[in-house]
Amino acid sequence: MHNFKQFIHAQSQQFLAFFLGLSAFSTYFCMYAFRKPFTAGSFQDVELWGIDYKIILVIAQVLGYATAKGLGIKIVSEVQASQRAKYILGMIALAGIFLFLFGIIPSPYNFIFMYFNGLCLGMVYGLVFSFLEGRQITEILGAGLAISFIISSGIVKSIGKYFINLGVSEYWMPFFTGLIFFPLLLLSVYGLTLAPNPTANDQKDRSERTPMNGEARKNFLQKYGVGLIALILVYVLMTILRDIRDNFSVEIWKELGVNDASIFSKTEIIIGLIICTFTALLYFIKDHKKAFWLNHLMIFVGCMMIFASTFLFQNHFINPFIWTVLMGTGLYMAYVPFNGMLFDRLLATLKEKANVGFLFYLADFSGYVGSVFILIYQNFGSKNASWLSYLTELSLILPIFCMILVLISFVYFSRKLVVDLVSELSTIRRRQI
Repeated sequence: MHNFKQFIHAQSQQFLAFFLGLSAFSTYFCMYAFRKPFTAGSFQDVELWGIDYKIILVIAQVLGYATAKGLGIKIVSEVQASQRAKYILGMIALAGIFLFLFGIIPSPYNFIFMYFNGLCLGMVYGLVFSFLEGRQITEILGAGLAISFIISSGIVKSIGKYFINLGVSEYWMPFFTGLIFFPLLLLSVYGLTLAPNPTANDQKDRSERTPMNGEARKNFLQKYGVGLIALILVYVLMTILRDIRDNFSVEIWKELGVNDASIFSKTEIIIGLIICTFTALLYFIKDHKKAFWLNHLMIFVGCMMIFASTFLFQNHFINPFIWTVLMGTGLYMAYVPFNGMLFDRLLATLKEKANVGFLFYLADFSGYVGSVFILIYQNFGSKNASWLSYLTELSLILPIFCMILVLISFVYFSRKLVVDLVSELSTIRRRQI
């Protein structure tokens, strides 16, 4: 084992990018097998407190996820590198146990296990990204992680639907889907542990990534609060859109007249490859400030694509498949940068000693809280509206707000960087005098 680790450490940056990217891709792919398969079920004819049971299950898992994101603001930003693998494996294994209990306990009393499932899985992304951040190859690694959560969602839902078609209960299907991925999970996490720490050149280029205590987190927010709030609000709105599209894709495709289990995989693989290409291209932008602005542009263009494709679909200029691919591509263009790459470039530009885990979980926690409110509103505020009409309505409204917020962030950080540069130059002059 030790010799294999030495072998990995002795390889080129290109090999390390491939090996570490593949390990991260596979780890997060396997995690999704414990998170998303249940959404392939419809759970019809079951209600609780006057709410459709599938909405109950989605809300329960999202609440668990949001709770984990809130805890992750502290835990992931403080966790030591040597403990990451144990956290990842322990949390996913526990999530699997709760899926087992979800299958045993009859509905509608088993929804609580979906909450605990989300609670276990909500910190995995930040822990996986902790292996990747602060490197000169972070964009390439992040591209692999991005394509993972796009493609895996579609594939595990297709597998879940396949199990249902074989006669497996909707309540047992999530456990069996996760179970078949567990051996690969063990191998993938082991691969992550073999990765070398960021080099001195990485730290010089990207700024050192350090654990953040409460005081450090508070100071960072006070210093850059306005810009961060604008970016986080964009992420909240995109998370709402993504969760509706992702969690209720079975219902949406059914309204569109498609019942093929493979449709989830077909659309998401195309989208994943496009987003992976865009994200990986940012690796070639060595100037962190330019890359930070290009992330803003990617988000802005993504919002435009969501709006334009939905407008064309509603007016019958494009068919449902093309709309799903175009709208999904735009959505993930706006969503993916927040999953590490945007914040990694921000920290490198600001030269702040911090870590992506804190910023990511701050944004993610806010996003999932927003999703819960929207799901509750859909059930009580517009109960007669279909998921398809709900998605199209939001796809014409939310992108407009997001584009405005992206412009606010751009203006804020542009001015902030100029002020910081002037302050730094003044300090240098005083020292020379």
